[in-house]
Amino acid sequence: MTQTRTETDHRGDGRNTGDRLRSAANRMPGAGDTERAQLVTEHGRTRISAGVVSKIAGFAAREIPGVYAMGGGLSRRVGQLKGMVGASQDSRQGVSVEVGERQTAVDLDIVTWYGQSIMDISNAVRSNVMDRVHAMTGLDVTEVNVNVDDVFVEGEDDDRGSGSR
Repeated sequence: MTQTRTETDHRGDGRNTGDRLRSAANRMPGAGDTERAQLVTEHGRTRISAGVVSKIAGFAAREIPGVYAMGGGLSRRVGQLKGMVGASQDSRQGVSVEVGERQTAVDLDIVTWYGQSIMDISNAVRSNVMDRVHAMTGLDVTEVNVNVDDVFVEGEDDDRGSGSR
């Protein structure tokens, strides 16, 4: 399920990620389908769903040391409950994407470990997500917005995520 954000970011243009992507997509011939990317060659068309881009971005973000968990408070709690009943963790948790014909934009909600540089972690996440999504899909990643939702302190009486790093 693709999530769509409605809040604006701090670029000063008053537009959210989706508006900027749709604006760019509308300048491209045959654009406008934000649910799937279409890579057209002389031999055929490749369609990439937003769910695929979300999954790649989620895995890429989790590869970075310092990322404790993904998702906002409520989505982490729901993921935790699913884990308790034996369901696997959704790799798209905390990931929201907009996909155009040749471009994509990604929004991430992460939790970092206490004591580590949030800026270093955010920059590493942003770089890795851009590299992985582009390498695997061929889509140009126009932006990766990282929202640090919380800081995990080891020993707190709180199970906020999978704690893989």
